[in-house]
Amino acid sequence: MKFLDEYRDQALARRLVAEITRLQTRPWVIMEVCGGQTHSIVKHGIDYMLPEGIELVHGPGCPVCVTSLEMIDKAHAIAQRPEVIFCSFGDMLRVPGSRGDLFTLRSEGADVRVVYTPLDCLKLARQNPGREVVFFAIGFETTAPANAMLVARAHAEGLTNLSVLVSHVMVPPAIANILQSPMNRVQGFLGPGHVCAIMGYREYEPIAARFKVPIVITGFEPLDILQGTLMTVRQLESGRYTVENQYARILDRNGNPSARSVVFAVFEVGDKKWRGVGSIPKSGYKLRWEYRAHDAERKFSVADVDTQEPAACISGQILKGIKKPHDCPAFGTVCTPLHPLGATMVSAEGACAAYYAYGRHLAPHAATGATK
Repeated sequence: MKFLDEYRDQALARRLVAEITRLQTRPWVIMEVCGGQTHSIVKHGIDYMLPEGIELVHGPGCPVCVTSLEMIDKAHAIAQRPEVIFCSFGDMLRVPGSRGDLFTLRSEGADVRVVYTPLDCLKLARQNPGREVVFFAIGFETTAPANAMLVARAHAEGLTNLSVLVSHVMVPPAIANILQSPMNRVQGFLGPGHVCAIMGYREYEPIAARFKVPIVITGFEPLDILQGTLMTVRQLESGRYTVENQYARILDRNGNPSARSVVFAVFEVGDKKWRGVGSIPKSGYKLRWEYRAHDAERKFSVADVDTQEPAACISGQILKGIKKPHDCPAFGTVCTPLHPLGATMVSAEGACAAYYAYGRHLAPHAATGATK
């Protein structure tokens, strides 16, 4: 298949692994940021292909996983209101809050609907002027442009019955948070290709310089990840720390200026809670004051919700690269994709979900290995 098979060439993969092996002189810990990269690594066994001492750990780049429990509980509180049509992408419906998920609420009579684009909500709001249409706007910088466009269009049309529950988070503050942790193990990053397609990678340059850590913006196919790993190891072994772009076929340093423009016209940066991690200063988006009429938190007065994560879950440590799914006693036993306890099992993009999907819960010692 064009644009796919050429990035899964086994002979090229072996050559990349051989070059990584030739260059490596000491152990290195490298974090892939995106959930899509994690799934590709686990699905294709890329971590098994790498030489001993090159350890890949899994970062916080799954948007569903890092949506805070508090925000999910707020979504449930809004969705239960009889006047509300609550709209979301399908993968959020099964994410558990403190007391169940949106699927359960729908079975109990709440009007919860799956949409395929945020702009579907415009049509619903026009067709139902006597009801409140609420969209659950989650994700990283990647999904922010479409959600910002929804708000801008609703505002321009005077659709006062359309609002958004905003839970957008940003990758660079999360990387800085990981590097500032006293328990940090990460020495290099495979940066988020999808996010940088929108935002470019200028924001990562001061992080690389401040923390003296290489960041290689990387794609999602096996050869992308192996080449990104090679570029990272090459920097680590030579003592360099800069931002490089492995995903040059898709993005450049400036990203998509049009997409960024609509994002910053509607959103501004604010503090945000991350599920399993906690609050990170200036790590998310909130609506600008001029769009406050479309702020679901303000409209439905759900600003204060107290929540508590399951005590057995270690997803926060997994999202920071400190531990891996097999280090969790609940993994694959009381915590499964059908009955997830925490952030990294709730979404198909999460690291625990990836390990489970590709059978690593069946062979924990083989999957974990000495260092991987």
